[in-house]
Amino acid sequence: MSHKRVPKRKIVFAGAGAAAVAAAAIILPNANASQDDKAEAAQPKKVDAASAADIAAELASQLGEAFGGAYYDKDKQQVIVNVVGDNNNVNVQVKSAGAVARKVDNSTKALQTAAKTLKTKATIPGTSWSVDPKTNELRVTADSTVTGAKWDTLESTVKSLGDGMATLKKSTGEFKPFVAGGDAIFGGGARCSLGFNVTTDSGAPAFLTAGHCGVAAEQWSDSQNGAAIGTVQDATFPGDGDFALVTYDDANTEAPSTVNTGDQTVDITGAGEATVGQQVQRMGSTTGLNDGSVTGLDATVNYPEGTVSGLIQTDVCAEPGDSGGPLFSADGQAIGLTSGGSGDCTSGGETFFQPVTTALEAVGAKIGDGGAAGGGGAADDGGAADGGAADGSGAAGDGAGADGAGGAADNG
Repeated sequence: MSHKRVPKRKIVFAGAGAAAVAAAAIILPNANASQDDKAEAAQPKKVDAASAADIAAELASQLGEAFGGAYYDKDKQQVIVNVVGDNNNVNVQVKSAGAVARKVDNSTKALQTAAKTLKTKATIPGTSWSVDPKTNELRVTADSTVTGAKWDTLESTVKSLGDGMATLKKSTGEFKPFVAGGDAIFGGGARCSLGFNVTTDSGAPAFLTAGHCGVAAEQWSDSQNGAAIGTVQDATFPGDGDFALVTYDDANTEAPSTVNTGDQTVDITGAGEATVGQQVQRMGSTTGLNDGSVTGLDATVNYPEGTVSGLIQTDVCAEPGDSGGPLFSADGQAIGLTSGGSGDCTSGGETFFQPVTTALEAVGAKIGDGGAAGGGGAADDGGAADGGAADGSGAAGDGAGADGAGGAADNG
């Protein structure tokens, strides 16, 4: 088993600096007038979250240091773009793209610099931070274990960033990877959830799950104490991500690109970038189907086991055993893999996810059916108790694929 470092993820919303600086050349009065007319005529577009990500990515590369992040207003179905400064040409570009310009103080570059300060001075187990474009600040959180001198260090570091750069709050739970003993997919005495079925670059059927599951055991089964059905090929945790690639030991395994939510099967058609404000659903072997929204990007979480960066932050609940389970959109886009967080599905809390796009790029795989038609494997009810974990206990559906694709039982 090898351990890969993740390349820097493609930036879409508020995650990192843009590549190019917007042109600010001298423009003739007539040109200014036409620009103003164009901006006046442009109206905000109504778009879905996936299209919002594309618009924001394009503007991030165009606006340079004037870009302060973006988010999706799901009620108005509009892209809100944070703009630093008073350059009218920037506002024209935003409006011409069909987005809404919003004046803010902090550029993405400034927020990145602040995050580096936190990493240097306040990498304390039980803390996290992510970019929140809605507030144009870093969202810094400390769990219940951060007390005394550790809290003082964190608080003083946040204050040193300056007014309006970061907010600090306390969480009642404890940040930890959501892995536990029990049933779903099993390895080394741990229980996790299968994320998404994929096809490797060699054409082999495989699945993604959490990296902290992948480093806990090399082989995984679809039933407790059962025979292995998959072997870990790549795993990253901690560090620049939390993901693992597990190839099915039987090359004829069916690996359908679906998530079984209990009530219905959702076809997964591809992988998409998360956007702040986007509505998402999470499936897990412990708590089943839960939904919520994306609240932050480029999150860093300081677990007791080590620091993980580049994550998605949400308000979707999760519990031990849900690790590795799929985060996806209603239209079938694979968004993330459950990493960890605090709280539970009774009291709520913060939950973090590995972006699927980054994981796919790192392991050289793609979303899609990697199995042969009619391949056989685990039985429909294989391994798990009836009504318990997954159709095949979280890892195997009909034909030992992942019809449950994240631990959902056929009957919920």
